[in-house]
Amino acid sequence: MMHMTFYWSRQVTLLFTSWRTDSWPSYALTLLACVLASAFYQYLEYVRYRVRRGRKPREGTAEEPFLLRSKGAGMVGKIAGGVLFGLSSALGYLLMLAVMSFNGGVFLAVILGLTVGYLVFRGEDDDQTAGLNSTCACA
Repeated sequence: MMHMTFYWSRQVTLLFTSWRTDSWPSYALTLLACVLASAFYQYLEYVRYRVRRGRKPREGTAEEPFLLRSKGAGMVGKIAGGVLFGLSSALGYLLMLAVMSFNGGVFLAVILGLTVGYLVFRGEDDDQTAGLNSTCACA
């Protein structure tokens, strides 16, 4: 039966007919998989942002981004960015389809994973770039 409104039950079919939960342990593992997949989505977005931006070496270190070492790095960076975009888009659509199961626990698990992933992988970096962009030389 396909639900059209949110429902709360441990019985859910997620993405495939073979992925059904009938017990609390299988439901808990499904929710854990949703949290991990959502956090991994945020990680992929973080890596894709870093590749696209071409992370600069830290000041005073010999650190150099792998994708910027050779002259052909522009093409490698574009290919890597394209692959990361494809992976992140596919995972994003799978998460959307999981939420469309309308199971309340799955919905909350996806939101929790996205939130934790953002805080772990992207929150600090976004704050630093926002601070740099908002400086004003008006004095």
